[in-house]
Amino acid sequence: MTNASIEAADGVLDSRVPSLKQDIFSRGFAKVCLPILSVMLAVVLDILMPRSYEQKVVEEPWFSFLLLAVLGVYLFMLAYKKMRSSATAAAPFIAGAVLFFNIYNVLSAKLAVLPVLYFPAPDRILAVFTEDPVYLMTCVAYSYRLLLLGWLFGALVGVLTGVLVGFSKTASYWISPLVRGLGPIPSTAWIPLVLVAFPSVVSGSVFLIALAVWFPTTVLTASGIANIKKSYFEAASTLGASRFYQIIHVGIPAAMPNVFLGLFNGTCSSFITLMTAEMLGAKYGLGWYINWQKEMMAYSNVYAGLIMIAVSFYLIITGMFKICSRVLGWQEGVIKW
Repeated sequence: MTNASIEAADGVLDSRVPSLKQDIFSRGFAKVCLPILSVMLAVVLDILMPRSYEQKVVEEPWFSFLLLAVLGVYLFMLAYKKMRSSATAAAPFIAGAVLFFNIYNVLSAKLAVLPVLYFPAPDRILAVFTEDPVYLMTCVAYSYRLLLLGWLFGALVGVLTGVLVGFSKTASYWISPLVRGLGPIPSTAWIPLVLVAFPSVVSGSVFLIALAVWFPTTVLTASGIANIKKSYFEAASTLGASRFYQIIHVGIPAAMPNVFLGLFNGTCSSFITLMTAEMLGAKYGLGWYINWQKEMMAYSNVYAGLIMIAVSFYLIITGMFKICSRVLGWQEGVIKW
C-alpha cells in the first residue's frame, strides 16, 4: 500500500470518528431520556384523559404525584456523579415499569376495560396509604413483631441443630430422622394442634414461623458442614486446636454460605406462614388486613397490603444480603441478590 493510500484511509477514518462519537453519545442520551419521556407521557394522559364514571374519584392525583417523585429521584441520581452509572443502567427498566403502569392506569381508570371491582385505579390504591396510614402501620408493626420473634427462635434453633447434626454422629443418629420426618411437613399443617397446644394466637403464630425457618436452616447448615474439606480440620488439629475450637473457628465459618442460604429460604417460608398464621384470629397484621379487606370487597386496600408485604420482604432480604456480604467478605459473589 502506497503512502498516498494510507493517508487517504487515515483521512476517511478521522472523518468517521466524530460521527461515531456523536452516534454513541446520541444512543446514550436517548437511553437516559427514556424514563423522562415515559413519565411525562403517563402524567399527560393521567391529567388530560377523562376518568371513567365507574371508577371512584379520589381527592388528589396520587398516581401523577408518584410518577413525578420517581422522576425527581431519577434526575437526582443522574446529577449525582457516583449514582449516574446506576441511573443510566436502570433507565430502560424504569421506563418500562412506568409504561406498564401507564397502560394499567389507562385501562382501569380511564377506559374501565378491566373489571372495576378487582382492578382499581392506581390512584385509588395509593390513596389508601394517605387515608389511614396509622392503622396500616399498626398492622405492619404487628406483623414485624411476630416475624422477628419467630425468625429469631427458628434461626437460632436451626443453626444449633444443624451444627449438632453436622459434627456429632450421635446427635445425627437421633435428630436426623426427626428432621427428615417432620421438617418437610408445611408449618401451616400444624395449625389444628397449635390452636390447642398454645395459650394465645401470638405464641402459636411465633411457633409456626419458627418452625418454617428451622427446617431449611437445619438442613443447609448440616449440609454445609458435611461438605467441608477434612484437610481444614486436619490442619487445625496439627496446629493443636481443640475440637471445640475447630467447630467455632473452622467448621461454622466454612459453612456460613450454606447457613445464609438456609436463612434466606427460611425467611421466604416465614412470610408465607405469617400471612396464614395471622388469619387464625389476630386483630392486626398484614395477613389479617388483606383477608379482612378481601371480605369487604375493598380490593384497593388489598393491593395496598400486598405492596406493603412486597416492600417489607424486599427490605428484609436486602438487609440480610448486606449482612451476608459483610460476613462473607472473604467469599464475595458466592451469594447474590
